[in-house]
Amino acid sequence: MNIMLMLIGGATGSTAGGMKLTTVAVLAISAYSVLHRKKDATAFGRRIGTGVIFDAAAIFSLYFVTCVISAMAISAIEGLPFLKCMFETASAVATVGLTLGITPHLSTLSQLILIVLMFMGRVGGMTLVFATIARRHVVDPLKPEEKVQVG
Repeated sequence: MNIMLMLIGGATGSTAGGMKLTTVAVLAISAYSVLHRKKDATAFGRRIGTGVIFDAAAIFSLYFVTCVISAMAISAIEGLPFLKCMFETASAVATVGLTLGITPHLSTLSQLILIVLMFMGRVGGMTLVFATIARRHVVDPLKPEEKVQVG
């Protein structure tokens, strides 16, 4: 439960880490809409755009996959239980600051993994992704169509 709450984090615009409450709320609303076979995801009388849902899914996936892979790596390096390593990685990526007391005893490589997670959590996962991925093809917005008389 603590791991899940650390990964969710605080509200958008706050100094809290994690993937943010609104990201999880958008995913929950989207899941509710799919389960009830609604065409659109709506909240408070407003439709949530598919772009927002895709962004929320990307942020959730990035946080979850990063934590799981990092926890697996630390568990393999140190020979510690996966759940303890997951707690440490979730705390690092969400910049919570909690520990089970194993961090000082980790090897340099495992501590380096936690440092990278802390940096990623502080800067923001999507910010790092967008900063490192170059745009391949930029599509110009569609211009209004004009009916021109010919002949």
